[in-house]
Amino acid sequence: MKTSISLNVNGTTHDVYVDPKTPLLYVLRNNLELNGPKYGCGQEICGSCMVLIDDHAVPSCLMHVGSVVGRSITTIEGLADEQGALHPVQQAFVNEQAAQCGYCLNGMVISAVSLLRQKQIRNDEMVRLFLHRNLCRCGTHTRILKAIKAVAKQLDNN
Repeated sequence: MKTSISLNVNGTTHDVYVDPKTPLLYVLRNNLELNGPKYGCGQEICGSCMVLIDDHAVPSCLMHVGSVVGRSITTIEGLADEQGALHPVQQAFVNEQAAQCGYCLNGMVISAVSLLRQKQIRNDEMVRLFLHRNLCRCGTHTRILKAIKAVAKQLDNN
C-alpha cells in the first residue's frame, strides 16, 4: 500500500509516495532520479547499489525504503561539496585512474568514504576487508587501494 514517505537524501528532504517495502534503490533511481547507485545482482552481494546510511556503507537493493525514514542517506551524487568539487575519494579515484567500466565504482567509492569516516584504515588488509562486498572484474584493485590509501594519508596529515 502506497504512502507518503519523507527521506533525507544528500542533505535534502524528499517526499515520495511509494509502498514502504519498495527497495530504497528503486526509489533513489526511479523517484529521485539518482543514478549513481546501480542495480547489479539484486541480492546485496555485488556492491554496485551501495549508499551511505548514517555514514555506513550499505547495499540498497533489498533495503525497504520504510526502514530508512529519519536517517541520513548519501549517494555518490551527494559526496561533492556545494561548489561541485569532488569528494577527496572521488578525486583520488580520478588521479589514480582507478576505474575502467565504472559499474563497481559507486560501491567502491561509497565503501571507501565509509571506511575513512570511521577512521578504520590501519593497513591494506583492513581496506580489503571493507571492500569485500564490492565486485570488480576490471582489474583496477591495486589502483583502488592506492587511491584510498592516498586519501587516508592526506587526512592523517591534516
